[in-house]
Parts: sequence; structure tokens; C-alpha cells
Amino acid sequence: MGNVMDRELRRGTLELILLRLLAERDMYGYQISTTLEERSNREFSLKEGTLYPVFYRLEDAGFIEARWETPDRGKPRKYYHLTPAGAVRLEELMAEWKNFVRIVNVLLEGER
Repeated sequence: MGNVMDRELRRGTLELILLRLLAERDMYGYQISTTLEERSNREFSLKEGTLYPVFYRLEDAGFIEARWETPDRGKPRKYYHLTPAGAVRLEELMAEWKNFVRIVNVLLEGER
């Protein structure tokens, strides 16, 4: 993978990561994008064309809700909020991810 994470791996974990970030606090799209980049040392970056379809999917599923806020100065921003159903989904995805990582680690260790 080198410095660029595999596209499929990112796609498969994006829902989990977005829900996890929104569990911390409400955020708007650009803020989420920059948070991902900062926390991953620029290894994980998303284009708007990747990020917003996931937001729409999560919103349609009832896992997040959006609201518009206009700062004192500046343009309106669409903030996303984790719903109770989203918190449940996050816990499910985290359990699935931890189990997946455990299994892959066992497989990578080879025969005993």
C-alpha cells in the first residue's frame, strides 16, 4: 500500500470512521475531511465526491441527521449529527472490525 491506502480498504471502513468521528461531536463535511487527514498523517484523504455520497447513505439509513448553521460571518455549513440508531450501528461496526482484525492477525501469524 505504501503511502496511499488502498481504495477498497478505505471504502469498506469509511462508514465506520465517519460514525466514529461524529460520535465525538457534530461536524461539517470539510471539518471531517481535514480531521481524517490530520489524524492519519495525511495517509487518509477524501474528495467531496467520495465523502458526500456516504453522508447521504448514512442519512437515508437514519444513522446521522443534518442541520444547517450559519456562523456570524461566513457561509452556511451543513453539520452532521450521530443519531441513537447511528450509535448502535457504530457499536456493531466496531465489533465487526475488531473481529475482522483479530482473524486477519491470526491468519497472518501462520501455522503454530
